[in-house]
Amino acid sequence: MSTQVRNNDFTIRIANVNGTGSASANTLLMKAFFRMGIPVAGKNYFPSNIQGLPTWYEIRVSDEGYICRSGRVDIMVAMNAQTYQKDLAAVSPGGYLLYDSTWPRDKQLAREDISVFGVPLSRMCNERFTRARERVLMKNIAYVGVLAALLDIDVEAVKTLLRESYGAKPQLLDGNQLAFDLGYDYAREHFPCPLPIRARAAGKTAGHIMVDGNTTAAMGALFAGATVVGWYPITPSTSVIDSFKSMAERWRRDPQTGRQAVAIVQAEDELAAIGMVLGAGWNGARAFTSTSGPGISLMSEFLGYGYFTEIPAVLINVQRCGPSTGMPTRTQQGDILACAYASHGDTRHVLLFPANPEEAFYLTAEAFNLAERLQTPVMVLTDLDIGMNDWMCPELKWDAAYQPDRGKVMSAEQLEKIEKFHRYLDVDGDGIPWRSLPGVHPKGAYFTRGSGHNRWGTYTEDAAEYRDLVDRLLKKWETARTLVPPALIDHAGQHRVGIVSVGTCDGAVHEARDRLAATGMHANYLRVRAFPFGSEVREFLDAHERIYVVEQNRDAQLRSLLLIETGVEQDKLVPVLHYDGMPVSADDIIKGINQDVLKGKAA
Repeated sequence: MSTQVRNNDFTIRIANVNGTGSASANTLLMKAFFRMGIPVAGKNYFPSNIQGLPTWYEIRVSDEGYICRSGRVDIMVAMNAQTYQKDLAAVSPGGYLLYDSTWPRDKQLAREDISVFGVPLSRMCNERFTRARERVLMKNIAYVGVLAALLDIDVEAVKTLLRESYGAKPQLLDGNQLAFDLGYDYAREHFPCPLPIRARAAGKTAGHIMVDGNTTAAMGALFAGATVVGWYPITPSTSVIDSFKSMAERWRRDPQTGRQAVAIVQAEDELAAIGMVLGAGWNGARAFTSTSGPGISLMSEFLGYGYFTEIPAVLINVQRCGPSTGMPTRTQQGDILACAYASHGDTRHVLLFPANPEEAFYLTAEAFNLAERLQTPVMVLTDLDIGMNDWMCPELKWDAAYQPDRGKVMSAEQLEKIEKFHRYLDVDGDGIPWRSLPGVHPKGAYFTRGSGHNRWGTYTEDAAEYRDLVDRLLKKWETARTLVPPALIDHAGQHRVGIVSVGTCDGAVHEARDRLAATGMHANYLRVRAFPFGSEVREFLDAHERIYVVEQNRDAQLRSLLLIETGVEQDKLVPVLHYDGMPVSADDIIKGINQDVLKGKAA
């Protein structure tokens, strides 16, 4: 094994069984690195069904601040006998495997190119703890102690975290500290500590927090002033509403009565949920829902209604693997086209694409302004990786002087002054009509219909009047192009090659570009943040001869959207696809690009 010391550059994967309480121990370990000032990210790979199935938690420690999946395993903590063979095979050459040696392992399950450490975790905990559940839970804290010794983790950082978590419960605190010490002391006595891969205080996490994207999306909705939620539970978006509810109970109460000032209604299904949101938006409330792919399928009819009747609404779609039920606890970007053109007929929806929990906060808040300015449903497309995993992000900031942009809403005074109100008349030439809210003034009354209607708001099946309406909606779409967040562009220089990506591909693209640049291959980079695309997207596509479109789905949906909406030459756009349900890594991107380069050389 190599004896060269490598600081703050390794990946730990912990294999366990769902329902054994390992989440607290794994989070404790991740937070210890964060407290040491080391950039870190945690990813949870868990089953979608019952307790007792395999689960993995992966912690990447990166002095360079890379936050994507590394594609390697330097240390495997193999706590699940059922997956031991698979976990053993996953360890990178020169890596380390830690297992519970209370029970002997098959001699055939060995590798000469890695180091294996056996620790009798169960036996140690059985001897020191009496209750059955306690023995199971403390076994997890004990392996944290082993890793602390092997990696030279700051023990005081761990114990401070334990005191913060269990300080009010002395018995729990004492038990956790004992379990940690059991593992730590055993490793120091039996193994060469520390290993050549080590954690070193870095001072690089100041001004940052550890958070998941479902929490920050909920915060964005709360800060933007959302007061109505219609929803139906679905993995992996349920915790968006759980977080919103928890924060609203604390921060959204009437100061006079103490009553909660938000309405959160669990509907009978997703179609009803989006119907509630549209009804609230029609009444003037800021309303939203959260869902995932199967929910988008069910909501499509009402999304078309919202588009055609021009009602503001916000939908947070935490994407998962499809089609059908698919893999509910795996990540993907498979809903791009379904959301862009949701519903039948000529329909286009505004989409926002956060790349991390920080952007999930800001873009969710922005979605409410866009929905009301444009009078249309706006969808925020995150994914399970953003939504349910642990990310290191800059501290979130909010302007205390923030005022919601309600768009073109006529007041009672304005309605009183006009001769007649016409709901769908384009007065200002931007495709966006003025709207009124129910009960404000009799002149503002109109019939909201999903059937054919003309610019005056009355029913029609006249061909010219129908075309006049949908052409105005297209003009509004062009206005939207100027209002949505522009794509982010990083020009490395005057290069012929470009990379385009979306959402959580961003971290892997940044790492892949750095590694490719080290080999002499340089590429400029554009990350799409919204649909419709701004003019900068077409300009970037025109400026490059070869463009790699990186996304996490099988059918190259972002590439298809670019081809449909920009008319760019098809052969310029080379798909680099990752769609197995695991978050994309830099290795995946480099492999895809290199395959195309080799193909070009062969040709």
